[in-house]
Amino acid sequence: MPATLIKSVTIHDLNELQQLARTTFYDTFAEMNTPENMEQYLSTDLSEEKLRAELLNPDSKTFFIQTDGETIGYMKLNERSAQTEQVDPGGLEIQRFYVKREYHGTSVGLTLLNYAIDLAMQEKYKFIWLAVWEKNPRAIRFYEKNGFITFGSHVFQLGDDAQTDILMRRPLTP
Repeated sequence: MPATLIKSVTIHDLNELQQLARTTFYDTFAEMNTPENMEQYLSTDLSEEKLRAELLNPDSKTFFIQTDGETIGYMKLNERSAQTEQVDPGGLEIQRFYVKREYHGTSVGLTLLNYAIDLAMQEKYKFIWLAVWEKNPRAIRFYEKNGFITFGSHVFQLGDDAQTDILMRRPLTP
């Protein structure tokens, strides 16, 4: 595996972030959703305006993972009011976690996840949590393999389709 680098995404990276976010979301979910619902999500939830606001929110942090200068994935972490659900103030949320398709099955996802866990532990969070689509068994297995357990569910609106996301958390111990 080539050397990887994890770096904070800044407002100057907005165009690269938007392109990566749209590509990875589409590659992950397009086969199981209508083109109309996909387009609505890509144009609203991953719009330049929305991503800019997220990057400027002090309670959110976004990171790229790169290998040999190529950005191959990203994640978005939410604290406090930026969290999509008010689960528990002791938790850090991973809201977005995507790696380019050609890097699935490599250690890239694990490297990125371990980085999030290390950050959460440094900040003294009790657990790290996320939501994953119930129809994404590959991701669910990845999270389970890395210590996440199911604790609930919520609705994720993709266009006109109300989908069920499984809420998973991993306790953190120093």
